[in-house]
Amino acid sequence: MPGNTKYHNPTEATLERIGGKWKTAILCLLAEQGSMRNGEMLRTLSPVTQKMLTQQLKELEADGLILRTVFSEVPPKVVYELTDSGRSLGMVLDPLCEWGKKFVNALNQDNSTGKE
Repeated sequence: MPGNTKYHNPTEATLERIGGKWKTAILCLLAEQGSMRNGEMLRTLSPVTQKMLTQQLKELEADGLILRTVFSEVPPKVVYELTDSGRSLGMVLDPLCEWGKKFVNALNQDNSTGKE
């Protein structure tokens, strides 16, 4: 976990770890899929850019929420998965992810019917 920051509010510390634009989407995706390669996440999380995905993955790895495993083969294979800490956060994120799916579906349905 990052360095010398002292937190007085546990919610602040949690939100700092998952507060990137794509972090919760990455965590939810890995919770659903188990493990994934970079290219799979890039396709699934479109329109995320490679640069942004890489940045978010590095931050999640530095925070101990995901594990990056490099397999020595040609071409190189890199797989990402949740750590125990990431999985325990998944219990909190699952309802958030489910709510998001319902919200997006309702929003998309309203947009297609012209409702506001």
